[in-house]
Amino acid sequence: MIDVYINNIETFLPNEPIDNENMEKVLGQVGERPSRAKRLILRSNKIKTRYYAIDPITRESTHSNAELTANAIKKLASSSFDLDKVDVLACGTTIPDQLMPNHALMVHGELGIKPLEVISTAGICLSGITALKYVMNAIKAGDATTAIATGSENVSAAMRAENFKAEIETRVDELEIHGEIAFEKDFLRWMLSDGAGAVALSNTPNKDTLSLRIDKIFSRSFANELEACMYAGADKKKDGTLKGWRDYTPQEWLDESIFAVKQDVKLLNEKVTDYTVQKPLEMMLEAEMFKPEEIDWFLPHYSSNYFRDEVYEKMKRARCDIPQDRWFTNLSEKGNTGSASIYIMLSELFQSGKIKKGQKLLCYIPESGRFSTAFMLLEAV
Repeated sequence: MIDVYINNIETFLPNEPIDNENMEKVLGQVGERPSRAKRLILRSNKIKTRYYAIDPITRESTHSNAELTANAIKKLASSSFDLDKVDVLACGTTIPDQLMPNHALMVHGELGIKPLEVISTAGICLSGITALKYVMNAIKAGDATTAIATGSENVSAAMRAENFKAEIETRVDELEIHGEIAFEKDFLRWMLSDGAGAVALSNTPNKDTLSLRIDKIFSRSFANELEACMYAGADKKKDGTLKGWRDYTPQEWLDESIFAVKQDVKLLNEKVTDYTVQKPLEMMLEAEMFKPEEIDWFLPHYSSNYFRDEVYEKMKRARCDIPQDRWFTNLSEKGNTGSASIYIMLSELFQSGKIKKGQKLLCYIPESGRFSTAFMLLEAV
């Protein structure tokens, strides 16, 4: 079987970082008073700065999702990696700029490079790693020698206050009485940020610098056991099923904030680490895919620092004790960028010079959309 190597990783973060004091100014205030949930959520997630593809003065968008992604890819271009020699481009994102054409085709259009195979992977946080697995398998199968995978998010445009005004105007009394209705939508305004990451892969390691060989990408869905937890373009009914946007009128889209990103926070807190940490790790260790004591770096994509200790506890229950001094995350500085997060973490570590030849890395990517997860095993060569 052909080995696959990560030769380089680049990121693109739009504009200047936004601190906690200024984020509501950029996104806009919903209603007559500042968010009641903001301070609580920020204290819990411990995110200090994040990036928005929004002009902080005009509050207009500065980049599309496709532009963010293309900018990250362009940073990969070098004398040793010619974009016009790439065989496959795979792009993952949660919310593309349009319903159709697909996101990867729009990115290809932004790049203007030669005709090539293009694939777009749907989903939420896992869409970035499934894009990477697609190109990995293409190289392993001999269908490609070089490829690019990306993860990107441009969620801030949908988080601007203007998108919530219709709900405030039509349901203000209900929102005041039932605070959790506001919380399930307001929660994510203080959690998510924009950014893109791009990975250059090939069947050949770098000649003079370290590469990361991909040894395994393991993913599992538990949608057969649990209802949806994070969703958009739908509303959740009392029986736990989703009613999609096509079954609502255009006026209801506004009145009910159907296209707002929502999170069932109670379900998230109760189930996320059981189903994205403990259960899949038990499966991997039972199959002897790796030995915990051999992992030098653990890169966890958790959405909030609130989950850090719980992730560790569930790892230990799965008999996968990787001490926290071997963990690497940049959540507090870069924010939660969804499908791009693992790219943005891995890029910073890869370029830091801290990884040594022979070291092994384990990347953890959960998704709360309907509880699925992925783990990626890498070795520095």
